[in-house]
Amino acid sequence: MHANEDLLRQKIYQVIAGYAEDDAADALIHDPVFTQIMGKNTLASQPSLSRFLNRFDAQSITSLLQANQVLLDKMHTHRKSNAIIFDLDSTHADTYGKQEQAAYNAHYRTIGFHPMVAFEGVEGDFLKSELRPGNVYTSNGVVGFVRPLIEHYNEKFPWITPFLRADSGFAVPELYDLCEKESVSYVIRLKSNAKLQQLADELHPASAAKDMSESECYVEESDYQAKSWKKTRKIIIQSVRPAGEMFFTHSFFVTNLGDVFSPQVIVQSYQRRGTMENYIKEAKNGFGLDRMNSHSFQANEARMMLSLLAYNLTNWLRTLCFPEGQKQMQIQTIRTRMIKVASKLVKSGRSFYFKLASSFVYASFFWNVLRNVQQLQLE
Repeated sequence: MHANEDLLRQKIYQVIAGYAEDDAADALIHDPVFTQIMGKNTLASQPSLSRFLNRFDAQSITSLLQANQVLLDKMHTHRKSNAIIFDLDSTHADTYGKQEQAAYNAHYRTIGFHPMVAFEGVEGDFLKSELRPGNVYTSNGVVGFVRPLIEHYNEKFPWITPFLRADSGFAVPELYDLCEKESVSYVIRLKSNAKLQQLADELHPASAAKDMSESECYVEESDYQAKSWKKTRKIIIQSVRPAGEMFFTHSFFVTNLGDVFSPQVIVQSYQRRGTMENYIKEAKNGFGLDRMNSHSFQANEARMMLSLLAYNLTNWLRTLCFPEGQKQMQIQTIRTRMIKVASKLVKSGRSFYFKLASSFVYASFFWNVLRNVQQLQLE
């Protein structure tokens, strides 16, 4: 009989080590490293892990989110962070068979789920995720998703002004209203429309360039009010004409950042959101964020939450304990240098020792990280 706590730890450790599938547990039942880490003679089998995931309900998912938030707060305090950036996005998770709430998504042109995710834009922490049916629009439920995050950080770290970035799929007035009410700075890309296009064309009409071999780029601000907005807001217009082209391509951003920030700085701050795609790719390829193998929608959301926790534990290891210059190391490389390392298990008295090979090429890195872990003190 395996306790829920042991099953939770085992599943997270398996994901970190690269064994995201439940059936990998059958090959790891007597693994010397896993059994020593877990302090058990044998590990849980695949049926035990699968039944464990099927026992999750909405309250269990909430508890995992709360546990993740407690750990995030410890990291935020330890790092003495003076900024928090909420990067919002959505992604796709493939499904196979008749899984609950799987549906066709016109944007991705395939059947699956459409989860919403939030990462911290400075350190890459995985703040929150929510599994959604495949056919919901990008911004569906975004206010309910992000409001608890904003309220928590405003209460827990009131001296910090949060900053939110999102693409045009999240350009809804309810999100602007929430940010303005909660004193959150934001930059959100807007979808182009006839009115915005006319405004941009008035600033930079199509005409022959003086030098067709040179690209042109202008970044300016203006006031704008869409029909669905209750008030006028500040927008940034970026106009780019590549070399050899006659027409400008315009990009639009809505923001509440004050005049102390130039239009160029505002656009640059949005462009740094590009790291978000790398975070999502790492969570998917490295931690199985999109592995939706259960029929139950709730069980699949539990799988996603365990991948989130596995991602964060690894991210905290590398950002807090890795040497400078190696803090961006991806999980596949980390596994090669720290986790899937050839060693010999030796029992001496009542103690066990793992002896590394003398020819282990990453030995100095391994021991350096281990020393940093041992010296790490979290409040």
